[in-house]
Amino acid sequence: MTVIVLTNCPAGLRGFLTRWLLEISPGVFIGGPSARIREALWTEVKQYAGNGRALLAYNTNNEQGYTFETHDHKWHPTNHEGLTLIRRPKEQSATSAIPQRGWSKASKRRRFGNR
Repeated sequence: MTVIVLTNCPAGLRGFLTRWLLEISPGVFIGGPSARIREALWTEVKQYAGNGRALLAYNTNNEQGYTFETHDHKWHPTNHEGLTLIRRPKEQSATSAIPQRGWSKASKRRRFGNR
């Protein structure tokens, strides 16, 4: 079983994949090609994805029973003691700025009795 998920990729690439796989939802392709065909498809996907992202997942003989590869994703697969896990980037929050010094307006009102 092979699954390819495309995000923001050209329509021509989607059309190319429908020759070998079934598109069960927009950008989600599933099928059972041989390993040689799967590798050829993945090479084409990486070449023609443009600014898009792609994910390939397929059955294999390991502890998990499957493996996956990514192309231009912020999340990357990493091997951890024989298991493939996803490493997500640490998010940069907008609230991580240095807080202002002093009391909040509500605290000042309570402190000075100006309710």
